[in-house]
Amino acid sequence: MNSILIHETDNVATAIFELRTGDTGRFASKRGPVRVGIVETIPQYHKFAIRDIGKGERVCKYGEVIGEALADIPGGAHVHVHNLASFGGRK
Repeated sequence: MNSILIHETDNVATAIFELRTGDTGRFASKRGPVRVGIVETIPQYHKFAIRDIGKGERVCKYGEVIGEALADIPGGAHVHVHNLASFGGRK
């Protein structure tokens, strides 16, 4: 495992180590091991989409909504300030 899914309802996981294009993000879930193809570099401790997230869709981490996608985010892509409008404690 090289990533963590914090809550089963999350649509992002956190990389434990830097992941590079072509790597596979691997984490455990209640349904068993999950593998996600990484499509761009994910810095250590940053988030990546575990499935496609559409523009305007809410992004969840910790089982909570943390923001909204500013653009379509493909599975395996870096999720950060460039494509996520954070709610900063407001939902």
